[in-house]
Amino acid sequence: MYYQKLATVLTRYSLPIEAGHEVAIMCDVAAQDAALEVYKEVLKLGAYPTLLASFGNARDYVFMYGTEDQIAHKSYLLRELYTHTDHLIRLVADENTKVLSNVEPRLIALQQTSLRDIVDIMMERETRGEYHWTLTVIPTNAMAQEAGMSLDDYRAFVFGAELLDDADPIASWQEVSRSQQHWCDWLTKRSDFRFVGKDTDLSMSCAGRTWVNCDGKKNFPDGEVFTGPVEDSVNGTIRFTYPLIYLGNEIEDVRLTFRDGEVVEASAAKGEALLKEILSIEGARRVGEIAIGTNYGITRFTKHMLFDEKIGGTMHLAIGRSIPESGGKNVSAIHLDILKDMRDGGKVYADGELFYENGVFKE
Repeated sequence: MYYQKLATVLTRYSLPIEAGHEVAIMCDVAAQDAALEVYKEVLKLGAYPTLLASFGNARDYVFMYGTEDQIAHKSYLLRELYTHTDHLIRLVADENTKVLSNVEPRLIALQQTSLRDIVDIMMERETRGEYHWTLTVIPTNAMAQEAGMSLDDYRAFVFGAELLDDADPIASWQEVSRSQQHWCDWLTKRSDFRFVGKDTDLSMSCAGRTWVNCDGKKNFPDGEVFTGPVEDSVNGTIRFTYPLIYLGNEIEDVRLTFRDGEVVEASAAKGEALLKEILSIEGARRVGEIAIGTNYGITRFTKHMLFDEKIGGTMHLAIGRSIPESGGKNVSAIHLDILKDMRDGGKVYADGELFYENGVFKE
């Protein structure tokens, strides 16, 4: 029942699928049941679905058995996919969340950098309205264990966060969209922002940038508002509450200091070497996104950023690539979110006005 409801929301709310469109359904093999429901719904809409299954261990094999040339290879198949498909639906169902935990950080950075051309294609087509995508999670034992839950509890958590228990999930997400748009409109009219919290005092300009309403059209579930700060305007220090999760690797107690938009100091209690490898990727020392989580139905950290960055009462900062619709201009092969709890005295100011305190917007 849940997968059918999920497929309906993804194909009739999240994406503007029409008859004749090409739709790529990318899924891990453990997501087969959900993928088939999505496949059926796309067919009902008169579009052309293509199922593309992937195997989690293959990500590890390329590093175990491949040369650096193979790791950095730019696939013409992926280029063709992202150049021509109208919509992409990604169903993530990890069967081993630690598959890349022993891979040399330098090699991970090499592979990420090699994807830069494909990322550029996706971004350019998305900006022109030629390409749409959505991503969601299909619960597995591995993901439940990572979140510290039983599989049944994790399923209930995921489907609840997606509002699939509601009588009409599409109507519920439409209401989320209307509510968040109020704050996006208000924030877009402001220029200077300051985030204050534990070991944190970070300022930036968002003048001329757009605050974007994340309402279940791309990430699903959703629940955040974000923008891209002016690239050379970020100054100050931030200490993140939760670990940075990068391809299954945990980097704990991340602290970043910015000067004129660039990271000038970076430390971590665990995984500092990987953090510095990440920051060596072109464009990774600048902020691509600043955001506030608004989904108060997500109440716990699960080590999966699809959910964690949406936690009501948190903010997150993404190093690397900007999201074009925000007006951000930073270019990078990565876009990596890091999360901070604001419910313990955190404050956010816009043009000197306190509008957010202890994890909630002030009325």
